[in-house]
Amino acid sequence: MDGFQVAVIGAGGWGTALANLLADNGHRVTLWARRREFAQQLILARENITYLPGVALAQRVRPTAELDEAIKTARLIVLATPAQALRSVLRRLVSFLPAEPVPIVNTSKGLEENTLARMSQVLTQELPPAWHRQLLFLSGPNFAAEVGQGLPTATVLACADQRVADWVRDFFMCERFRVYTNPDIVGVELGGAIKNVIAMAVGIADGLALGHNTRAALITRGLAEMTRLGVALGANSHTFAGLAGLGDLVLTCTSNLSRNYRAGVALGEGRQLDEILGETQMVVEGVFTTAAARALAERQRVRMPITEELHRVLFEGKPPRAGVKCLMRRHRTGEVDDLSTLAGLSG
Repeated sequence: MDGFQVAVIGAGGWGTALANLLADNGHRVTLWARRREFAQQLILARENITYLPGVALAQRVRPTAELDEAIKTARLIVLATPAQALRSVLRRLVSFLPAEPVPIVNTSKGLEENTLARMSQVLTQELPPAWHRQLLFLSGPNFAAEVGQGLPTATVLACADQRVADWVRDFFMCERFRVYTNPDIVGVELGGAIKNVIAMAVGIADGLALGHNTRAALITRGLAEMTRLGVALGANSHTFAGLAGLGDLVLTCTSNLSRNYRAGVALGEGRQLDEILGETQMVVEGVFTTAAARALAERQRVRMPITEELHRVLFEGKPPRAGVKCLMRRHRTGEVDDLSTLAGLSG
């Protein structure tokens, strides 16, 4: 593929790592930073990226704080903002969109706290209808730091239009970044969102030093929870056995590179949530997603006991160890029967 102009909206770790990847694939990339001083820092100090230590900004990446400049000639737009900021960014972006729709790839993982909306719903609510078939969603077991370092990575690109998905896949695909397509937007999105909730729960268990057995149980039962909610919302259950489901879940629940896991560990060690969040400049999406996922589960009548107990720890002051005890004392059930009633309406 000959190089195209690409706009990456969001200059955090993930946006910068993807900007470098696209540039290394031969594209000209404009990287939009919300804060002008940060864009200037990237211009002046390409060897010192705040969110990607040891990774230099590619020469074909041009930072800017001007949103219209970032997208005016773009053939592809990549959104890499925190999930809770996506709607406000879109409302600024929409007035600068070109007359002819171009593909937009969203990489934000989460649920909007106030509306319970998935990111695809936020996009379709804020963008003109002509753009809706051009929307894609990138998700999977992808730590920005490792993508930035050029380590082998696999991911999923979800889109309702396979032709669009195939065309956009070639922007990202290379020897170190393998892209699979999937038409199941709902499943891919929910896998990327709910895994942050389970990662916080696993982190709490590790902070309490509850051992490997507990970790494995939480990951496995967490996968059942996200599958139940996903199927109730129209997702394909098979998606949760793939990279956007199990893959991302295992990664986020087993590495200190995950800020959601680290926050959970700190909670398990007895620290307060406000203190933990105040010490990081990065968004801990699992906090917002826990509240939204619990509300969605109630609306859909889906059982999500891990999410429920985490909500009580985060927002109701329940001691983490007490939450673990409540999970262990739940009513008896059979695993096969439980997994077969994926909509969570019985059992």
